[in-house]
Amino acid sequence: MWTRVIAAVVMALGAALTFSSTVAALPGRDVEPITHEFPQPLPVVVPVPSDWEPMWPFPFDQTRGDVTAAEINAEREMCQWYNAQYAIIKRQIAALNNAIIRNNGNFDGPSVPEQTAIVVGNIDRSLEFLTPRVHTLTQSHNHAGDMYFPLYQGDAFYGLWQQMFNVSNGIKARQPTWFTGPSYHHMMRWGSKINRSHVCR
Repeated sequence: MWTRVIAAVVMALGAALTFSSTVAALPGRDVEPITHEFPQPLPVVVPVPSDWEPMWPFPFDQTRGDVTAAEINAEREMCQWYNAQYAIIKRQIAALNNAIIRNNGNFDGPSVPEQTAIVVGNIDRSLEFLTPRVHTLTQSHNHAGDMYFPLYQGDAFYGLWQQMFNVSNGIKARQPTWFTGPSYHHMMRWGSKINRSHVCR
């Protein structure tokens, strides 16, 4: 009897692992493996001239006249930051959360304070870069009073900035990962939206 029970458990675990690997490998999934590499400080992003142009899919072709040259330049520069550092910071936050969990929520666990300082520094440098640019984006209201951004993916950059700000504050306040977790997942959702749109091509 015990042999059959053990065999059933082994089969169930194997099926679960197979399912988990399959889901993680599905195309379009914004899944990053959690590593235990020590995070490294990231340099300040310095924008450079480029031939990047915004995209105007429907209905943004209808709001093109409401978009300023300053907004276009802001999104051009935010795309340079996104391409250079977003994926790295996302992985660093996940690894830091994982380190805190492995230490039973103890922010003073082995190497956790050092990792925290580096990750928060990277997030805050990104926020310093993004803040003036997201505030350049026009926020308009339609006839129903709903707010929208005339520039394609302006809402995604604004949402990403908001959630990164929340993540930084949660880590600084030593909030348990269940508190910073929702903001991190919303951050990934906005980041994935930018990636899937190909606006930062």
